[in-house]
Amino acid sequence: MDDLNVVAYIVYLLISVALTIWVARTLSKNGRIFLSDVMHGNEKLAEAVNHLLVVGFYLVNLGFVALYLRVAETVDNARELFDALSVKLGVVLLVLGVMHLGNVYVLNKIRRRGVMEREQIPPVSPQGWTNPADRTPPPNDGGRARAGA
Repeated sequence: MDDLNVVAYIVYLLISVALTIWVARTLSKNGRIFLSDVMHGNEKLAEAVNHLLVVGFYLVNLGFVALYLRVAETVDNARELFDALSVKLGVVLLVLGVMHLGNVYVLNKIRRRGVMEREQIPPVSPQGWTNPADRTPPPNDGGRARAGA
């Protein structure tokens, strides 16, 4: 019965596209704050990088969803429909998870590089001097200040 194959395609596409959109929006919303820190508060640059990452995420995931659309066997009953959908959606979820972890890994590498660059900038120019700290001990008043005298 070809009608159940068509139902499988429609349900698979609806759920896969909805999941992809949800994950992309979640990554975009929460990644914006992270990228702002990575880009040293440059909001425009952070927003541009965030948008590029989201577009790439959509392209890769929706491309995979489209390539993985075809059901190998004919679906003849409701059980086979659920079997086919569970395998397809499970793989899509795993791919979305791997893509998410990949994004987090790359962003963390970028952030760590930025932190290392900030730590390499000395607080004083290499040829400059700072005044030594005042190391004179406080005067000894015989304990009167503690006793409330």
